[in-house]
Amino acid sequence: MSSRRRRRQQTAPMPATGAGLLRFFEEDTPGIRVSPEIVVILAVALIVICIIAQWAA
Repeated sequence: MSSRRRRRQQTAPMPATGAGLLRFFEEDTPGIRVSPEIVVILAVALIVICIIAQWAA
């Protein structure tokens, strides 16, 4: 086994935040704030409208 591999196994894994994979925004960004429930409802409504439009055409 190489020394690099041995050294990697001995060190603790980096947390996701330390690796830059996860970021939390502390400041409030400007713009429209929409809850996830509203987004899902609008998406389902759009799908239903598209299906109805296909049948009507």
